[in-house]
Amino acid sequence: MKLLLPLEDRVSQKTTSKSAKHLYRPIGLVSGVIGGLIASQAYRQVWKRVAHNDRDEAPKALSTGYSLKEILISTVIQGAIYALVKTMIDRGGARLFERMTGEWPGE
Repeated sequence: MKLLLPLEDRVSQKTTSKSAKHLYRPIGLVSGVIGGLIASQAYRQVWKRVAHNDRDEAPKALSTGYSLKEILISTVIQGAIYALVKTMIDRGGARLFERMTGEWPGE
């Protein structure tokens, strides 16, 4: 079954060397930390705009001042933002690594 993805999003079927995987590992770790910081800031800004009350701080799972509905909505928004940022950072980092080294960093 052939995937219906744009040509630029298809990953070539190259084999990845162990050295490429090892070289990419620290890059992946650093980009993951940076991505987490970016996602955290984005989530805070989105929550400030979405919240219908005077509280700017997003609820935590054990916060008593929020309803379960607010906590669940906050969690869904946070998860979506983190997943989006992580995917963009991981994919962009892998493409940059491939352009620089000629090898895809692996699965």
